[in-house]
This record gives sequence, C-alpha cells and structure tokens, in this order.
Amino acid sequence: MKAKDISVLLFVITIIIMLIIPLPGWLLSLLILTNISLALVVILVAMNTSEPLQFSILPSLLLLLTLFRLGLNVSTTRSILGEADAGNVVDTFGTFVIGDSPLVGFVVFVILVIIQFLVITKGSERVSEVGARFTLDAMPGKQMSIDADLNAGLINEQQAKQRREKIEREADFYGAMDGASKFVKGDAIAGIVIVLINIVFGLVIGMLQLGMTFQEAINTYMQLTVGDGLVSQIPALLISTATGIVVTRAASEGNLSSDVTGQLLQFPKLLYIAGGTIFLFGLTPINFWLTTMIAVILIGGGILLERPAKEIVYDEQEEEEQQASDQIKSQENVVDLISMDPIEFEFGYALIPLVDASQGGDLMDRIVMIRRQLAIEFGIVIPVVRIRDNIQLSPNAYQLKIKGNEVASGELILDHYLAMVPDQEDDELDGIETQEPAFGLPAKWIREEAKDDAELSGYTVVDPPSVVSTHITEVIKRHAHQLLGRQETKQLIDHLKESYPILVEEVTPEPLSIGDVQKVLAKLLREQVSVRNLPVIFETLADFGKMTNDPELLGEYCRQALASQITKQYTEGSKSLRVITVAGEVEQMIADHVQQTEHGNYLALDPDSQQRIIRSVTDKVEKASLQEEIPIILCSPTIRMYMKQLLDRFFPHVVVLSYNELEPNLDVQSVGVVKAG
Repeated sequence: MKAKDISVLLFVITIIIMLIIPLPGWLLSLLILTNISLALVVILVAMNTSEPLQFSILPSLLLLLTLFRLGLNVSTTRSILGEADAGNVVDTFGTFVIGDSPLVGFVVFVILVIIQFLVITKGSERVSEVGARFTLDAMPGKQMSIDADLNAGLINEQQAKQRREKIEREADFYGAMDGASKFVKGDAIAGIVIVLINIVFGLVIGMLQLGMTFQEAINTYMQLTVGDGLVSQIPALLISTATGIVVTRAASEGNLSSDVTGQLLQFPKLLYIAGGTIFLFGLTPINFWLTTMIAVILIGGGILLERPAKEIVYDEQEEEEQQASDQIKSQENVVDLISMDPIEFEFGYALIPLVDASQGGDLMDRIVMIRRQLAIEFGIVIPVVRIRDNIQLSPNAYQLKIKGNEVASGELILDHYLAMVPDQEDDELDGIETQEPAFGLPAKWIREEAKDDAELSGYTVVDPPSVVSTHITEVIKRHAHQLLGRQETKQLIDHLKESYPILVEEVTPEPLSIGDVQKVLAKLLREQVSVRNLPVIFETLADFGKMTNDPELLGEYCRQALASQITKQYTEGSKSLRVITVAGEVEQMIADHVQQTEHGNYLALDPDSQQRIIRSVTDKVEKASLQEEIPIILCSPTIRMYMKQLLDRFFPHVVVLSYNELEPNLDVQSVGVVKAG
C-alpha cells in the first residue's frame, strides 16, 4: 500500500480518536491548524480547476473534512468545559476577536455563521440540486449528439466511449454533490448549536463548580467559545466557498483566476466609465482624495489593458498564420490526406434535410440502428459511416463508397414517396418511373396526396429515408467481407478470448495466423453466412487447422459446422426447402476438372462445358424467380465451393448449399435439376 493511501487511513483513524480520547492542548492546536490548511488547499484547487470532474473527489472529501471538523468541535468542547482551556490557537483567536468586549466578539461570530449558513451553504446546496437535475435531464440529448458525431465521422469509437463515460461521471458527480452539500449545511447548524452549548454550560460550570463570578465566567468561556467557533467556522466557510465554486463552474477553458481576469477585464474602455463615475462621487461630501485615487487606478488600468490587447490580437493573427503554414508543410498533414474512411455516404445538396436534425432528418439515427442490426445479424462491428455532402453530385443523388470505391448510387425525391409496382401489366399509377435502388425492382416516385390510393391499389409505398436506409443496409451486407480486415479480426479474436481463452490459444497464432482466420471469416461473409457464432467456427478451425491452412477448405468445414444456422437462414422457420439439385454427371464433371496446386485448388473446366452448365442454371433460376422463390442450388460437399466459383461470375446472388449444410430432418424438395446438356 502506498504512503498516500496510508495517510488517508490515518486521517480517518484520527477522527475516531478525537471523538473518544481527550487530547492535550498542543495537539488540538496542531489539528486546528491542519484543518485550516486543508481548507485552504481545497479552495485553491477548486479555483484552479477548469471543469468540475477535475475535482471529482470533492463530495467524498466534504464528508471527511466535515467529520474532521466535528471531531475537533467535540475535542475542544471537552477541553473548554472540562479544563477551561482548548490550546493556544483557540485562545489567540478568541482574544484577537473579542478584545475588551465579549458581546462584540460574539456578534462578529454570529454574523460569520449567518453568512455561511444563509448565503454560501444555501446557495451551494441549491446549485448542486439544480445541477444534478439538469445534468440527468440532458443525458439523452448528449448521448444522441455523441451518436450523431460518431455517424458523421467527426469522432471515432474510442472518443465516443470517452465522451459517454464523461457524461456518466458528470451525472454521478452532480448527484453526489447534491447529497454532499447537505453535509456542509448540517455542519453549519451543528456549529451554532455547539457554541450555544459551550456558552450556557460554560457559565454553569464556571459559576457552580469553579466558583467564578458571572463576569469572570462570561469572559473566560465567551473568549474560548468564540475562539473555538472561529477556528471551526473559518475552514467551514472556505470549504463552502470551494463547493460553490466547483458546482457553479460553467463551460470554460481555464481556471477561475484566468476566467475572472480575462472576462471581467475584457472591455478596458468600460474602466474609463467606472473611473469617471467614482471621480464624480468625489465632488460630493465623500472623501475627494480617496475617490480620486480609485478613479486614477481604474483609468490607468484601462489604458494599460488596452495597449497589450492590440498587440495580442496582432500576435495571435501572426501565430495562427504561422501554425497554418507549418501545418501545410508538416509531414503529418500529408499523412492525414492519404487516410481513407471504410464507409462513406455522400449526397447532393437537395438531400441535406435527410441528415439535418433541425429539419427533421433522422438518417444518422437510422445508420446507428443499421450498424447495430448488422452486428447482431453478421457478428462483426461495422465501421462508422462517414456522412458528407458533395457539391459535385447532382442535387438529388447520393453514392456509397467502400474503402474509397463507389459501390452503389441512387437518386431520391424528398417530397415524393417510392411506390413499388406489384404488377407491371396493371400499372396505372401516375408518377416518375424509376428503380428501387436496393433490389432493382420497378417503381415510381409519387406525390404525397397519391400515397393512400397507391396503398389501396396494392403498391408498397416507402418514404425516402427508408429507401436510402434499406439501400445502405443491403450494400453493406453484400460488401461485409471487404470491411473485415486483419485489425477487425484481431478485435473479434480478443473479444472471444475473454470467454474462450483456451480455444483461441489452440487456433492462433499457431496453426493459423490472424490473416488465415480473416480469410476464412471473409469467405463466410462473402456468401452471407453470419460469423456471430465465433466459438463454433473456432472449434472447427481447431479441429481442421492442423491438417490444412487453405481458407477455402476451412471455410467449407466451418459452413458444415454451422449447418443449423444456415438451415434456419434459408427456411425461415419452415420444415421444407425447395432447391435446384445438380445432376450426377455434372458433379462428376466438376470433380474431374479440379486442379490442385501449392497455392490452392481451382476449377479448370473447358468453356464449352461451362456454357452448358450455365445455360441449364439460367433456365432453372428464371423459373424459380417467376415463382418468387430464392434460387438455391444443392450439391455434394466435395464440389460445392467449385460450383459456387463457376456461378459467381454469372449469378453472384444465387445460393449454393451442400447436403452437409442442411439439418437431417429437413424436407428437401427438388424443383429442377442442373444438367450438362
């Protein structure tokens, strides 16, 4: 344990000792001076903090210092009433304040207590209470602001996390200050009660037990009581003031001293007006020389402040220009220019209302939900989407970029709705013909007044924010494998290691590197297979990683291990699945033309055979599309990945499954057969 920690523990033990054991006068004097010193340190720290959280220990510190002060009051009361002596410090303070008149000293003490109780303490308590309430009320808005900045790319995930933690700590701090201010208020009340007890019982003890006269008793105990009250209330007043300073700190970049001098004296010319006003007071019966001296000081201060102000402005301008020049020339500036955002959404100026919250735009909130939805669906953390306007685009256009490359684009008409056409032959709705951007369906932009009629006619009507949100979601799904790099894979592995350390150690760094794992996960994502069940994937990699490090083969093993997940993905709760099977001669043809090399296996099928297979698949896929079914091709596990390689160039969205990727109890219905003829 560190010495600083031990000192705090000893401080608490000292408080307990003061409450129980009588202390000699010299030790009381030492503790009283310590109390005053601590109060001075607290108020100086409070004045030099720029925000409340820099002094977040203040609520707990208030409790400890209040207990320390009350412990001192108990010890000094015991000494005053028992021995008519409370040490040199108490006696000196009492003598200095009272002088020849105990009544005047008592009145001074009462005024000091009133100032602390009614002004400082009550004000601090009220500010703490209001600050706690307003901070809690503002939390949702601050959280939304952080999410908006995160989506706009103004901050990264780490900065957003730090801001959220700061908001939580602010709420905790103001809540604690609201309770801690009650300690200060109770301490002020206790000080008044203790003084009255000391005076009343001091007179009783002095006159009845010690045989003093009333005058002697009042002089002795009044002096000691007022001295004790002063050495207790002065630190309490400093602590109360420090509390008020901390809870009243508003948005600022400096400490209290720099803010007061910088803001109070920011208009030097106003000092001339103040100086002239004070000089005019001197023409009245008020002391002329005194008012003239103050007026000269104010006017002279204004002159001195006004001269450097011009120089400072000039220096600041030069400094800003120099900094801008240095920034342009610096290497770091060039490095920043080559950085690239993983996902960028750019739009024309007419679509600004989509993202402007003041105009009702909620696209940023929608993107937050998209990222959460895809994290649950695919098991990866989608990077922050950088949103910006682009004047080079047409006003209603937008585009989505993945790692700097445009992967999707579209156009929106904000004062219209997009109506998907249910039947092309019976389409009689008036509107601007277009295509639904996410799935390429025929659609029309219609006006708001035609929305109800379109819905009654069977059209699917969607507002522009929903159109672009759906488009962004589908594009990110299709390119999820491009967003998963080695760094993102390392984050997934680290997260898994927290719960399955042995499993992770068995897979990486031996026999598979992070790059090998990344290739396997990217292969799964490329075919829309979620990697959220990472423990099962790593179990498979642990079993087969020692036999091969080919990501294609390992991906096939992982797909088979995820058979239950894949089955549910395409059956959607149904007990049956309609598929297109592959004829035995086609499977044999593909298996015979697989070439094995040191860089992996690939399909080397002659062009004529490929064309025959493609024509057969085209016919079966068109029939499935007419029946509004997802075209799924089912084949044996040995050729599944080669079949997918063959079809990717022509039918990238066709699903290819193997028998081992389906649950045994599933009812599989064949709606067609892929043949080679």
